Amino acid sequence: MDERTGTRSMAALRTITLVGAVLTTGWSAGLFYAYACSVMPGLAVVGDRAFIDTMQRINTAILNGWFMLSFLGAPVLIVAAGVLQWRAGSRTALAWLAAAAVLSLAVLVITGVVNVPLNDRLAAAGAPDALTDPAAVRAAFEDVWVRWNVVRAVASTAAFGCVTWALVVAGRSSAA
Repeated sequence: MDERTGTRSMAALRTITLVGAVLTTGWSAGLFYAYACSVMPGLAVVGDRAFIDTMQRINTAILNGWFMLSFLGAPVLIVAAGVLQWRAGSRTALAWLAAAAVLSLAVLVITGVVNVPLNDRLAAAGAPDALTDPAAVRAAFEDVWVRWNVVRAVASTAAFGCVTWALVVAGRSSAA
């Protein structure tokens, strides 16, 4: 492989990685946004047992490869894009990628420290039909989970904006 082919291949890899980061970050932002503006407001008006049953089922169903691809793929691809930009000497997109990485990391931390433990406690509460006080189980879950999901939606949307702008800036600098 000659030097020009290698340079073009690396440029293509940088672009593909950035596009992958944009897509996976967008998927995550869309998921958290959908919960914030439709799923949780819709569940807010159902009874306690129906709320608990539905959230338990959602929390089980979401543990799949497609979700993990976006949820874990986004920060990995953002960091990989930053490393590739750095190694190529292309610094124009780095600040945007760094911001996206920090925001994406914040989403991971919030999920791991707040939302997942709440999900686990909700699962441990048991079958909704067997609960003696479903209102208390719901009260210990809903408000905190919803509040932090909104934070995740905002952070992941901001990360999406940052990584999207990094793609634009990188494209402009490579075209120059």
